[in-house]
Amino acid sequence: MSTKETVTAGRRTLEVSRPGKVLFPDDGITKADLVDYYRRVARRMVPQLRGRPLMLERHPNGLAGPGFYQKEVPDHFPDWVHRVELPKEGGTVHHVLCDDTATLLYLADQGCVTAHRWLSKADRPDHPDRLVIDLDPPSQDFAPVRQAARALRVLLEELDLPSLPMTTGSRGLHVIVPLDRRAPFAEVRAFARDLAAVLASRHPDRLSTAARKPARGGRLYLDVQRNAYAQTAVAPYAVRAKPGAPVAAPLSWDELEDPDLHARRWNLAAVDALLERDPWAAAPRGRSLAAAARRLAEL
Repeated sequence: MSTKETVTAGRRTLEVSRPGKVLFPDDGITKADLVDYYRRVARRMVPQLRGRPLMLERHPNGLAGPGFYQKEVPDHFPDWVHRVELPKEGGTVHHVLCDDTATLLYLADQGCVTAHRWLSKADRPDHPDRLVIDLDPPSQDFAPVRQAARALRVLLEELDLPSLPMTTGSRGLHVIVPLDRRAPFAEVRAFARDLAAVLASRHPDRLSTAARKPARGGRLYLDVQRNAYAQTAVAPYAVRAKPGAPVAAPLSWDELEDPDLHARRWNLAAVDALLERDPWAAAPRGRSLAAAARRLAEL
């Protein structure tokens, strides 16, 4: 078995070490397979990552071995991998920026199965350009997720806010609202909490804002906790570290009407079907929350 192979990304040629290493033992998916997947989705994924600090979910010995989350850029990362130093409580962190395909493939070679992105960009880290509502179901049944997403979309349309749905590759769905970066995280988080509270009040038998599971009473959880400085959400097109290698897949609202849809509908092996569609090709521009907040307060 070859211990290395090369892959070209733009003007760079990268060495993939131990390409035959099995990362997903239940599926026989190797590091070479992971690198190839990210090479193929790079034209869609890199624009979703560019300029954003990342948290890396690494499994260098595959899912059968220990995994870990990493924020600080390791010393051995090459100089051409962009990074940014940002404050944290008691110090700073040097975060990876995935600004090109070569970086995406390098991260895969380093055993980064999943990239989790900030909701803001490095140039204005306290002003997000994304608001995320995580629809977290109480079970594997996806029907309540589809139902909650439709209800959330109706409310957002009342507030004149566009939205983009995405499967998480795990159990639920993310509904993403593009923002214009005028509001700081504190305002965005407060708006997200108020939004979730209004939605839950409309559907009290099905939806909950309770952070503690026992208080949800079997209802779907409207999670807004990611809307804060230095918090992350799984990146679009990222592979999840789960059997079957499911991926976080952007959706159109029409696709959400498919009764067979579920959170792990697409996976690494289905990359052709994933790329046949481009539901976010005409993604809306970011909106201000000011007018939406006033409308929300009147509901």
